[in-house]
Amino acid sequence: MLKEFSHTTKKSFDDAISDLKEALMSAKFGTLCQINMHEKFKDKGIDFNGKITILEICNPYEAFAAINIHPQAIYFLPCKFVVKESNGVGVIEMVKPSSLMHLLEEPRLVELAVKVETALINAALTV
Repeated sequence: MLKEFSHTTKKSFDDAISDLKEALMSAKFGTLCQINMHEKFKDKGIDFNGKITILEICNPYEAFAAINIHPQAIYFLPCKFVVKESNGVGVIEMVKPSSLMHLLEEPRLVELAVKVETALINAALTV
């Protein structure tokens, strides 16, 4: 079963993204990519009301450890946060890495994923 994390901030959408990226950096996770989906939709002529941004994030040391435990862990990397705008504030969401890594049926990998998701959640909760 897919397990998710969701945190509604008291900050604007843009501030939630900026502050999340800073919090992740403090937790040793870099932002590899920022995809502003609402802009992509608009560019393609799709009428979409709202704002959604995907942040692909990674701690390369943890990613390397995961791949060394089970090479197929790469299928689930990098980790992703989704930031949505709801009622004028940013909502931070992600699929918990442990629920993805659980699919590979390797207990050491799930342990590592729980460690990573705890760090990610703690960072997100500061926003």
